[in-house]
Amino acid sequence: MRSTIFLVALFAMPAFAQVDAGLVETADPGDGYTPDESNSSEVLRFTGYLDVGFAKATGDGTSFAPNDTRVPLDYGTDPFATMVNSRGEVASTDSGGRFTNGFLPRSVGIGNRPSLLLNTLSADVRFQPRSVPLFVFARVQFLPRLTGSGDTTRVDLQQAFARLTPFSSQEFAVSLGRFDSVFGIEYNENEANLRVNITPSLIARYTTGQGLGLKAFFRRQLPGIWSALSLNVAGTLNGTRIEALVPIDVSLVGLPVGSGRVGYELNLTKVQVKLGASGVYGPRNDQHDPGATQAAWGVDARLNFYGIAIAGELIHLWDQPSRQEGKVTGLTTGEIASGFEVLGGWVRLAYTFPWKTEVLTGVTLGARFDRRKAQFEGYSWVNTDRLTVFGRIDLWDQLALKAEWLVNGELPQTNTVYVNNNVFTASAVVTW
Repeated sequence: MRSTIFLVALFAMPAFAQVDAGLVETADPGDGYTPDESNSSEVLRFTGYLDVGFAKATGDGTSFAPNDTRVPLDYGTDPFATMVNSRGEVASTDSGGRFTNGFLPRSVGIGNRPSLLLNTLSADVRFQPRSVPLFVFARVQFLPRLTGSGDTTRVDLQQAFARLTPFSSQEFAVSLGRFDSVFGIEYNENEANLRVNITPSLIARYTTGQGLGLKAFFRRQLPGIWSALSLNVAGTLNGTRIEALVPIDVSLVGLPVGSGRVGYELNLTKVQVKLGASGVYGPRNDQHDPGATQAAWGVDARLNFYGIAIAGELIHLWDQPSRQEGKVTGLTTGEIASGFEVLGGWVRLAYTFPWKTEVLTGVTLGARFDRRKAQFEGYSWVNTDRLTVFGRIDLWDQLALKAEWLVNGELPQTNTVYVNNNVFTASAVVTW
């Protein structure tokens, strides 16, 4: 009953939304961010982007209140709230020596100090032989980070997959390797040059992770009613969570996690409507017990018309507790693989002004509202919300200048200690 009331209330909130470049969306590719290869005569191509940012967080840059002595500390608040870039990294995760159990994002380690950031240097390579229905894509990302107070500098092979499209008369493809999630819609904006604003939503950690496994995508066009139906399914080692929460490149339980989305599209000249329903089921890959499962369902919707873009997404997820001790995340190890439940979503509104010159190719203003209600078994519910206000200017279709203000809040019906953890962040993204 509480879940039903929450979902109805979230849909009834003022509409906030998603926007793609130009606000007129084409069909989802089924692979997340993969550069369009349909118009290319080149067999081998190199592309990428550079994301340089600036951020300033209030408080100490974390979501941990100075007087909060609960154990574990990261089970009583939301460490992911102080995001500073499109990767979902936060200003700080420094707990001041207090015990945490591995529910932590990656950090850039700036605390509350204003700082320039080299968020991401992303280099892509794609190979498509002219006579074979095969497409190979790989993305390597360079991530310079502070040592000690931030995560160490690393090189991330974020995606690496081969996609086969065996039938020229059908929109059907099978991919093998490491690829974007198939759950919901936010994974389509994982990359900084595609995300209209800067930071991910409060539920992105559960839906936008890359996975290692096998994926199949099918779409059936219905031209008589300007519509299409699609199915996107995957079997991966980790499910759909980000790598900070769950190991991606190795199975800890020996069984895959299934995920999928069914979608409907209405594509008119000036109006596009997209609806979808997603699900996940399989063993948790943050522990070693194959009987401890995860399950989730989600719904999403998008509406684009006359420069206005509205979108929203909801998710309800459950984790069973593990019968074995030990929790393994993408960052560290913990002592307890607790049962977990989360109910959350976001809604977003954006408007792109009809202003275009040879240099100025887009101006977009918008806002997003997020809400997340989560509980680890045996601990209090943590209810948080966030209002994000943002703007974006596109120049020559290759340079995007973005800025946003995040206002984070803990709802009063929880036992969460008040935290001063708002963030201003800006970004310049160059695409080639």
